[in-house]
Amino acid sequence: MRTLATFQSTAFNTTKPKAYFINRGCYGDDARLWLMSRLRAAGVATDPEPGQEDFGWYFNLTVPEGRHCCVLGLRPASDGDPETWITWMERRRAILGSILGGRTRGISSTAVSAIHQALSAPEILGLRCHDKGEFDRGQEQGPLPP
Repeated sequence: MRTLATFQSTAFNTTKPKAYFINRGCYGDDARLWLMSRLRAAGVATDPEPGQEDFGWYFNLTVPEGRHCCVLGLRPASDGDPETWITWMERRRAILGSILGGRTRGISSTAVSAIHQALSAPEILGLRCHDKGEFDRGQEQGPLPP
């Protein structure tokens, strides 16, 4: 299942660090809020506010199959490639389930579809969806079939 998406957008802050960023380049707070509002407008329940880690931002969402976590980060431009937003889905698990790899199992196609629908907007350019394992190995995929 294509649980990871990459895209470009000029709609979100990628140049002005905020005082509350854990790391100077921890962009994505506005992108995360935008995505959460798009999901809510489509009837998907989300956390009230996103959380921050050193790599970027995350929030939980709930679909009929259970709670999931959506993670977002910004990959800076390099070697002629543009800066790219990367977002992926995980299954929400308790600490033991997370330690045992449960975050990568049981991801709902409903949750993935909701994220892909929310990202289908004029602000989002070059949306590409990937299988996370293949992306991690450098074998990127293309757009979702119509």
